[in-house]
Amino acid sequence: RCAMQKKYEIVGFSPQYSEAFKELNLEWIEEFFEPEEIDHKMLSSPQQSFIDSGGAIIFAMVEDVAVGCCGLLKHSDTIYEISKMAVTPSYQDLGLGRVMLRQILQVAKSLGATQIEIMSNTILEPAIGLYKSVGFVEIPLTSDAYARGNISLRLDLSKFD
Repeated sequence: RCAMQKKYEIVGFSPQYSEAFKELNLEWIEEFFEPEEIDHKMLSSPQQSFIDSGGAIIFAMVEDVAVGCCGLLKHSDTIYEISKMAVTPSYQDLGLGRVMLRQILQVAKSLGATQIEIMSNTILEPAIGLYKSVGFVEIPLTSDAYARGNISLRLDLSKFD
């Protein structure tokens, strides 16, 4: 399932990708939900929301076009959150989400993370399945930052290679 016809590469954040980050995320958020205030804030200033506070953003690029992205928010020295993960519809089901997830977990490890959290919504079944397939387990809701958030997951990074 991971056989990509076109070659992709994973790259780190650069301000030139800010608009792509916003568009990729609004694409899925607007398909399933109403964008919330927190979405607008994070998507209009990814540098401040993710990078400046010690997190990261990666992009899946195909022929210099961002087709996927995944953000990592720093909550403390050891706890990070995966946030704003998206793959444009024409590139879904090719394994890119898994590639980005594994890559962002390596980034988190290199930053000193021992625990990763995700807040999501159970209607996003493919995403929840992906998270659980790499070892995330459901936990009680950790935050009410998003009205749409109805499931929290956590990964102990010592269990991830």
